[in-house]
Amino acid sequence: MTTATIRLFLVHGDPKRLRVAELSNWTGKAVSAPRTEFEGVLARDECDKSGIYLLTGNDPESGKPAIYIGEAECIRDRVKNHNDKDFWNQITFFVSKDENLTKAHIRYLEGKLLEQAKSAGRAVVTNNQASGSRLPESDRAEMEVFLEKVNQLLPVLGIDLLVPMAGSTADGSTSKLLYCDIKGLKATGFRSANGFLVKKSSEAVASERPSSVKWPWTRNLRQKLKDDGVLVVKGDRLVFAKDFEFASPSAAAAVVRGGHANGLTAWRDAHGTTLKELEFV
Repeated sequence: MTTATIRLFLVHGDPKRLRVAELSNWTGKAVSAPRTEFEGVLARDECDKSGIYLLTGNDPESGKPAIYIGEAECIRDRVKNHNDKDFWNQITFFVSKDENLTKAHIRYLEGKLLEQAKSAGRAVVTNNQASGSRLPESDRAEMEVFLEKVNQLLPVLGIDLLVPMAGSTADGSTSKLLYCDIKGLKATGFRSANGFLVKKSSEAVASERPSSVKWPWTRNLRQKLKDDGVLVVKGDRLVFAKDFEFASPSAAAAVVRGGHANGLTAWRDAHGTTLKELEFV
């Protein structure tokens, strides 16, 4: 992504309430607010425009983050119909200040954002069907730029559900890969923007250690990962069926080792240098 200057306006002075975000040299604008300020959102002039919107919250059945992505030729008229959805607690929408977003444009953007959300795997996507639209090459290039700006603003507005968990290390090299060993098993991962990512095919012990009694969250987290299909039984061990991002290196190491662990010393590079030594040189 290109560098950018963000202008964030706190309508009520509270960073958790209604916010308006813009980027320098961009015709788009974002509006984001908690559900408790829905009426205030609907009263804004931006709601008269066409654009894309995201409803975010938690899935009531699984407890996982959930997201709905939609498009509308009039934001106000469309989003009012979503009051019957009880999962969402934040609304965020994007419009163009020059009013150049056509129906085909917003359908294209909606389709791309849905692809991102499903590929990232961070949230339950509640849309019933996929969208999308075919565009001429010039329009498609313009919308890809718009999409890039949307992706720059979303994390700033507290929405990281479209950021992919899978990937290589930050610079694409393998020098920052770290390893956690126990009983002949090995897990591979690296520091990520949101914590620590353990890579697919990494191994973990099948049984919890006694320390999991004192810190039951380890056992609970391992069980949840099994239930979600992230950890699968393979012989005498558990294997990560997909990349998974943990909140911290210690949480990742605890799952791998089946009990309390200090991630700063459990994760080491190929030369045996601990994460702590690497980060505090």
